[in-house]
Amino acid sequence: MSDITARGPSVRRYAPIPGLLRTPPRELSLGRIFGGGRPSDLVRLPRYLILVSLGAVAIWAPITTYLRKAPLSFSSEMSLILPGSGAAASLNLADIGQASSFANSAFSSNAISPTETYKRLLGADRIVDAAATALGEELRDIGRPKVQLVDQTGLIRVQMKGPTPEAARDRTEALRQAFFTEVDALRHDELSVREAGALSAIEDYRGSVADTRETIAALQRETGLVSSAQYDRLVAAADELRAELAGLASELAQKTEAVAALSRSLGISPGQAAVSIKLYADADYTALLEEIALHTAALAQAGSRYGARHPEVTAARAALEAARSMARARAMALTGLSADAVAGLDLAQPGVRADLLAELVREEAARRGLSSEHDSVARRLDAETARLDELAPFAARLEDMQRDFSVAEAVFASAIARSQSSKADIYASYPLVQLLENPSLPDRPTSPNRKLALAAGGAATMMLVFGLLLAWIRRPLIGRILARPMGAP
Repeated sequence: MSDITARGPSVRRYAPIPGLLRTPPRELSLGRIFGGGRPSDLVRLPRYLILVSLGAVAIWAPITTYLRKAPLSFSSEMSLILPGSGAAASLNLADIGQASSFANSAFSSNAISPTETYKRLLGADRIVDAAATALGEELRDIGRPKVQLVDQTGLIRVQMKGPTPEAARDRTEALRQAFFTEVDALRHDELSVREAGALSAIEDYRGSVADTRETIAALQRETGLVSSAQYDRLVAAADELRAELAGLASELAQKTEAVAALSRSLGISPGQAAVSIKLYADADYTALLEEIALHTAALAQAGSRYGARHPEVTAARAALEAARSMARARAMALTGLSADAVAGLDLAQPGVRADLLAELVREEAARRGLSSEHDSVARRLDAETARLDELAPFAARLEDMQRDFSVAEAVFASAIARSQSSKADIYASYPLVQLLENPSLPDRPTSPNRKLALAAGGAATMMLVFGLLLAWIRRPLIGRILARPMGAP
């Protein structure tokens, strides 16, 4: 029989291959399946090699030309982010109320997407043109930015291309500056439009507040009373003076009683105690006191041994009287007191009694200080009480006027707050946007993509080889199928 013949799109007649009919199906080797060793298959080999060569040339020639001739293009990227939180501002007016301003989050509304708005703004002609002008290039040369929004986030990724890494980065940086400048300009324009509508009403309120303030200032100049709070402080100060005066009176009474008790115990007045201490500080007077003590001891010793008229007793008594006279004369010279006054002084030897005399002098000095302070505080209290009585009606009038002024000021402040609260809410229409990633400096070109081109060429070459391989083994497979007996597995 003849070989398999196929013309046109379908096979017309099939005939069994002589060699395969006598070969059991399970004894066919891999070499026989692929037609190895058959003269007819070796004749087909040059044709397949030519097809492989032509296919490889058709695949790799355009890829090689593209990789050699295509200009290099670098991409620089940056990332912008829109914070998701809002902002609030409040102006408090004491005892009146407050003016508040609140900016909702940029993502609180489902009707408007701020990221989509900024995406359109990044691709606007005036922003791209401003970036190109800053770089000294034309709009058609700089190209359009590629803007990508990251789902479920406030991120905006921006990509610009350039012939060099530095050019790509500079274009991205120029686009960023132009974008932020334009956003700031839009915000300031919105604020100026909002502010212009409230200027007339604010001027009227300003005049009312100025008139009320002038009336209050005239009353303040007349009375010297600045505010009702000042009058309250004066009343509080007077109360503090009364409390202080009461405390000083109690302490003065206590100190006076202590001085009187100590004076009674010592049997000497505070003045005499001070003079005694002054005498004790004189060395000559102290020496005379010591001499008196010696003569007193000698007189006592002589009196115990002899009679009252014995010469030694008489001599000792005379020496004692002479020493006392000298001590009295020294005391009169130091103190300037008379003989009777000096006789009333405490002429005892210094010791524990001298400490008590010093304590008496200190207590008297403290009593006099307290008495002087008490008198001073009492005079201040009288003056403050008289001043409060004089200022009482003016304080009531000033309080009424200040209440009227507070109302006028509240109206004026509310008008200002309505016009100025928008200044605190500059991100209401154009939300805050921040630079998350600076424009990058690419380290490799993005176009042409050599790896992708080589991978595509390799995949196409493998597909070509696989297709030709299938075409090569089709005859042995078909012959094996036809040689199989009917009903055989």
